[in-house]
Amino acid sequence: MNKSELVYDLHIHSCLSPCGSDESTPANIAGLASILELDIVALTDHNTCKNCPAFFKAAQELCANNSHNFIPIAGMELTTEEEMHVLCLFPELQAAMDFDEYVYPLLFPMKNDVEVFGRQLIMNETDKIIGEVENCLINAVSISLYSLADEVKSRGGIIIPAHIERAAFSLIATLGFVPDDCGFNCVEIRSKDAVENLKETHEYLKKCKIIHDSDAHYLEDISVENNKLIVAERSAAGVLKALSFSS
Repeated sequence: MNKSELVYDLHIHSCLSPCGSDESTPANIAGLASILELDIVALTDHNTCKNCPAFFKAAQELCANNSHNFIPIAGMELTTEEEMHVLCLFPELQAAMDFDEYVYPLLFPMKNDVEVFGRQLIMNETDKIIGEVENCLINAVSISLYSLADEVKSRGGIIIPAHIERAAFSLIATLGFVPDDCGFNCVEIRSKDAVENLKETHEYLKKCKIIHDSDAHYLEDISVENNKLIVAERSAAGVLKALSFSS
């Protein structure tokens, strides 16, 4: 079986995320991903997937008209009830949108303060505003880490604890340790320099796939670091399968 080494960024926010730039529209993200020649790009807004349809349509148009094709992945950065950030990635857009419908009623019902967090814009593939999310997306969702994996897995997806070395909203900052029974085989560590120390301190990380992403809230922050993932199948499902097994 021929394997491919693909450049990825699996943690990008659009203008729908609180504190995300209004210029980070789904179409602009797709366009920049193509220019940077990324091979795998996941849109992962806070607690929502509502800009993923526009991102997929923009990606389809670009891939139909350019020599460089990339794999769009529908995702979400969910804030669990323990207040830790977890990436949820799905093999198909419809699965992500089904998860989005499940999550929103469980989001803490506080109206978005536009003056503090900015507008939460839902766009179409041509950068037209088609709606706004009313409740503030920065808050926690009534889903525990221990139940999240099952909900995501039931839709064909995987979970990846995000930026686990951060001092806030991370697995280690919240729990103080890395559990081996929460249904994840992959973690995101922003700093490559931190990997070996974290592995020495937290034994389960030695069995996990480690990824590095931009966590971009602005277009200029989208990854140019050439992070690579080896996949057996050039598809969203193939990417998720590769992320599910340690290196």
